[in-house]
Amino acid sequence: MRLAREQDASAIEMLIRISARVLQSSHYSEAQIDGAIGSVFAVDHQLLSDHTYFVAEHKEQIVGCGGWSRRKTLFGGDAMKTGIDNELDPKRDSARIRAFFVHPRWARRGIGRAILQRCEKAIRLAGFRSVELVATLTGVPFYGACSYSQSNRFEVPLPNGLTLPVVRMIKQF
Repeated sequence: MRLAREQDASAIEMLIRISARVLQSSHYSEAQIDGAIGSVFAVDHQLLSDHTYFVAEHKEQIVGCGGWSRRKTLFGGDAMKTGIDNELDPKRDSARIRAFFVHPRWARRGIGRAILQRCEKAIRLAGFRSVELVATLTGVPFYGACSYSQSNRFEVPLPNGLTLPVVRMIKQF
């Protein structure tokens, strides 16, 4: 595992597409996944610039990715941003867990959990006392098993006119 670099962006985008099409298909339609790829399911280059995004590699191939953020954005790639992504105050705000994807051939081998643990350690070191995320329906059981509590469910509008049901989740340290 290592910090992602800007030159990893295209490989991460490819991983996101493969992961979403296979692992999200049990909860979302093909049309929903198509609408989410490139918007909700996409690289946020701010995470790469902030050095808070990790990749897991096997033989120089990225097989997992995920990160955390000290910025207001909760989810989505660059295309979803509409303004300045201000920094959060660790004394009153929750850090963010962002953009976790694992290659289907590497799913359920502990990659996501290892990245999450690395993120949570960095979040605590940055002084945050809580963390929140927006989970896909597929991700809810994973985050629940890692002590995240469900807050509320909502629908994210997609560029193709559909919506993507997601769940906001929170964890206190």
